[in-house]
Amino acid sequence: AAGRGSAATGDGGGNEEGGRSVTKSEMIREAALAMRGCPYVYGGTSLTKGADCSGFVLSVFKKYGVSLPHHSGSQANSGTKISREELQAGDLIFYANSSGTINHVAIYIGGNQVVHASNPKSGIKISKYNYRTPVKYVRILQD
Repeated sequence: AAGRGSAATGDGGGNEEGGRSVTKSEMIREAALAMRGCPYVYGGTSLTKGADCSGFVLSVFKKYGVSLPHHSGSQANSGTKISREELQAGDLIFYANSSGTINHVAIYIGGNQVVHASNPKSGIKISKYNYRTPVKYVRILQD
């Protein structure tokens, strides 16, 4: 078929990724990245008006038909526990306070980075996955 791939810019962007279909995990990654710069709002679940960490995760996954609770500790008990070495884009990383209680969640996007609703000052942003010490890794989607 003449012309197949000829319009591509070589950056691998778009929804086709060189002719293969995009996985749900990759769609979660892209949806999370698209929310960078949105505000942090405690208790919020809006991808436009603002969300807290678990509300951000809940809303991103909800776009793809996955229902999660609005509490990071409860989200940590969803899906399948995995190891650091198994992390893929779309997996969740959980962080705990000094007493060991899970109090924050982020979406892994690959390249040792996460997207998360950080705080009211910085909003939804990208950070290194280990900007805090992770305590649990969870896979919600099985592609």
